[in-house]
Amino acid sequence: MATYVEAVRGSHSMDKSITLPPDEIFRNLENAKRFAIDIGGSLTKLAYYSTVQHKVAKVRSFDHAAKQESDGEPLYEISVQEEITARLHFIKFENTYIETCLDFIKDHLVNTETKVIKATGGGAYKFKDLIEKKLKLKVDKEDEMSCLIKGCNFVLKNIPHEVFVYAKHGDSEFRFQNTHPDIFPYLLVNIGSGVSIVKVEAEDRFERIGGSSIGGGTFWGLGALLTKTKRFDELLQLASRGQHTSVDMLVKDIYGGAYGCLGLTGDLIASSFGKSATAEKEFSKEDMAKSLLHMISNDIGQLACLYARLHNLSRVYFGGFFIRGHPVTMHTITYSINYFTKVSTRLISVQCDIEGITSMLTAESLPMCFDMLEMDRLERQLVNLPLLQDSSSYIPDTVDLTEDTLAREYWLCCFEEALDGVVKRAIASQKDQPEAAERAEKFRQKYRDKLQTLRHQPFAYGSLTVRSLLDTREHCLNEFNFPDPYSKIKQKENDLALKSYQRVLKTLEELSWEQRQIALVRGLLAGNVFDWGAKAVSEPRPPPCMATPPHPTARGHACGCVAFQVVLASNSGPALNDVTNGELQILTERIAAMDPAIHLSEDRLTLVQSGSSSPCLDLSRLDKVLATVVRERGTDLVVIEGMGRAIHTNYYAALSCESLKLAVIKNSWLADRLGGKIFSVVFKYEVPSIIQGHH
Repeated sequence: MATYVEAVRGSHSMDKSITLPPDEIFRNLENAKRFAIDIGGSLTKLAYYSTVQHKVAKVRSFDHAAKQESDGEPLYEISVQEEITARLHFIKFENTYIETCLDFIKDHLVNTETKVIKATGGGAYKFKDLIEKKLKLKVDKEDEMSCLIKGCNFVLKNIPHEVFVYAKHGDSEFRFQNTHPDIFPYLLVNIGSGVSIVKVEAEDRFERIGGSSIGGGTFWGLGALLTKTKRFDELLQLASRGQHTSVDMLVKDIYGGAYGCLGLTGDLIASSFGKSATAEKEFSKEDMAKSLLHMISNDIGQLACLYARLHNLSRVYFGGFFIRGHPVTMHTITYSINYFTKVSTRLISVQCDIEGITSMLTAESLPMCFDMLEMDRLERQLVNLPLLQDSSSYIPDTVDLTEDTLAREYWLCCFEEALDGVVKRAIASQKDQPEAAERAEKFRQKYRDKLQTLRHQPFAYGSLTVRSLLDTREHCLNEFNFPDPYSKIKQKENDLALKSYQRVLKTLEELSWEQRQIALVRGLLAGNVFDWGAKAVSEPRPPPCMATPPHPTARGHACGCVAFQVVLASNSGPALNDVTNGELQILTERIAAMDPAIHLSEDRLTLVQSGSSSPCLDLSRLDKVLATVVRERGTDLVVIEGMGRAIHTNYYAALSCESLKLAVIKNSWLADRLGGKIFSVVFKYEVPSIIQGHH
């Protein structure tokens, strides 16, 4: 799922920010088709669905029936077409500015056909007449709690890395969780203006079992009275700089130290704001804000623990405007949970609404007029590979760059150094378009800015891995209309692969059985060597194990991989110079016409798209058709080929059948880490213990 977020920051005047062009705030509003709004006690959250156009790379086979290879015509033609897709837009702003925002929407709402706006929250009643008057749409009210639970379930099941455990002093400050279909039961603590505590047992079975009037609105209101600061984010800034011990009365202030008989440490808060009654000096705004934050967080944390124990729930999810990804808030709640449970209840914090998701992008608490999130609709349903031993514990990525400082520094430098080459390749792929250079520079700037952000804030965009860096680069290229910079290179190499096929096949047939197996593996690995994402490949140095020169990925499939597979899965969309399903369909059909041993018509060789458009592979997010084919065919061997798919991801993936992971290591730093040299080969054959027991 392609998701990206922008946080629009400005002065404290919404009127000033709202005059920005609509494509910077309410993007693509002119194509909005459907609206929904959630108006709480403090904030308004607007969501709308629109259609957007984007460029996609397509390939189409030529009719070669009456032509000879010597004609020199390419195997297929390449085109870039406009496609329409659906996008969800989310915007959050303070209720103070609701009328201004409605006016802005009304002025730019030109193509919508809807007559209804879905609304939830208390404001759906309070502002009903205003919304209908401004937008000329009928307000259709939805149950707030039902919307909350449906949204939370959707996030938990479908959006990776929105769930995390927060540990301020841990080796990794954020420990992100993968999505999993088995999420029930759980306790949801939603902290908005007040607090709602909900026990969720199934998709449509939940109950509000408690709550409190002391929540985010309390912090905001009391904080404003104490500090004269009116903005929520500014209050959190103050709290992050404060020391609560100058305001709160501690156990040691009463007993002179710890109270050992009851197991109370000296630094434990005995009375929030306890020193303020007798102190002669005035307290700083920062210290008062910190004390207030501790008081409210401790209260919420204790309530959550009591309800979790009462209902025997081991998973507690926190969400809502009060948390918003702010470290100071998450730390105080985490501390409270750990203290009151003595680690008997597992704390998991979840960002389950727009406030939480967008605020995860900024470690600093800067004043924001409103936040934005945009989410593109997937073209197909993605599911787990049925052959994963344990999908709940499967982690695609081999190295977590948020935990490994040396690896993070290396890979961030590596991707930045590669930027010039990526920009040149993007421009070269569109030589006939004069504005290509300008778009390529915009791509460079955006991706470099993201890399710089990650140097200082490794958790800024969620989980940080080599896969996320590669996928972000592909996303940025697509954003600036470079859908497939390597298409012409692949076209040329695929043509060469096809012309080489008969010669390679004849050579293989002349070999003994054992020699043929080695040659097939070498052919497969030869395709893996030619990787435009690897700097070392540009140097004229063949790998020591190769009998043939380095070849592109597609040629590797044509000359080696077909012998290995019955079900051949390839990328749904372009990524680097990896072969796509569309290209492979054309290539394989031509081979089948030349070689009767390739039984396409009998489905003995089946080509299926993986659902991925990445150089890496997440086995928990595969095309449902592929998963179905794997299950129905009773697949008993999985071959994962390539550095991105078998090393950066899935190196430790445990499957319930035999598996083979192979790649050529084209990065000297990574080779050193794995105990080898550059262009070393990884050939990892694994048999699960269940199968071993039957041998």
